[in-house]
Amino acid sequence: MLKLLRARAGRQPGGLPCHAAAVPAGVPNPGLVNVRLPDGRLGTGERAGPRADGQGPAPATAYGNIASGGLRRRRWYWRVPRWVRWSAGLALVILVFRRAVTWALVTGASGALHLTGVNPHLPHVTIGWPWSSLTAPAAASDVLAGPLVLAKIEGISAPALGTTTFDFMFTRKVSHPVGFLPCWYSATFYAVAKASATVDLNPGPAWWAPAAGHYALTVLSKPAGSTPGQVSVTMTLPAPQLPQTVHDVSVDNTLSRQVSADHSWTYPGLACGAIIKPQFTQPALYAQAQAEAFTQATTLTSVTRPLIAAAEKQAGTIIDGNLITPALSSLGYQVSSFTIRWAAAR
Repeated sequence: MLKLLRARAGRQPGGLPCHAAAVPAGVPNPGLVNVRLPDGRLGTGERAGPRADGQGPAPATAYGNIASGGLRRRRWYWRVPRWVRWSAGLALVILVFRRAVTWALVTGASGALHLTGVNPHLPHVTIGWPWSSLTAPAAASDVLAGPLVLAKIEGISAPALGTTTFDFMFTRKVSHPVGFLPCWYSATFYAVAKASATVDLNPGPAWWAPAAGHYALTVLSKPAGSTPGQVSVTMTLPAPQLPQTVHDVSVDNTLSRQVSADHSWTYPGLACGAIIKPQFTQPALYAQAQAEAFTQATTLTSVTRPLIAAAEKQAGTIIDGNLITPALSSLGYQVSSFTIRWAAAR
């Protein structure tokens, strides 16, 4: 009977459960106290008034609407190790954004290898987002892709540059007799030069006229849902142009050096040295090396072939990778074949 009465006394008028914790009777009411609830959690409550009989400790009552802290039940996923959760999340992100991740990896690897001097042939990857394939333009089949791409090409204002580096040897000899005495000096140098061949990517409106036959875009299939359409592009460009003047070639002074030297027995006498030394100044040597490099860059096959190949590759990268592919991708098309033909040099 006493237990029943105590249980009823442990209820407040609002029907909220309360629980008591013993507090010594002689201690003044400090306000809030911590109590342990029947389910093992810790809660905060207010101390109730002293017992009417004045015996025993005053109970501290914690109501159901009082915020409780302490021990919390852990969710089921907390039992999974943290590295497993992070790995699963990272794998999901990579799966969703796989095209963007692949583009970033290929671009970063290409840039790193280019800085080290290695130029491997990596696959061409364009950036893409998960929603791009789901939001292909509905009117893509109604847009004339050919004129749009041609307009992009006609907007190009700079040529494509194909650059290559080559080395060579040259000799400079100066002879100026002093009276009946011989006076001459000869030196052989190793030099490193850089030259560029250019491709005119936009020869003008007459070049792209339909009658000229220099541009053709064929739609092989139109976009259907999430499947992109297929197109083939064929175009003709002017042949790469080799350097036109000596100023189109540069010599790297930091890598060039003297290999050997020979001179007359009168050098470096007072008279002979005064005549010879001004002929071997840095500007004089650079001018001769630049002239020799220009000759090799325009006549030597071992130099002209890499120059032309580099220019053709750069032109294809600019036209296909930077213009045609992005423009057609925005219309829901994919380039299945791209061909550049080179017109005969004029």
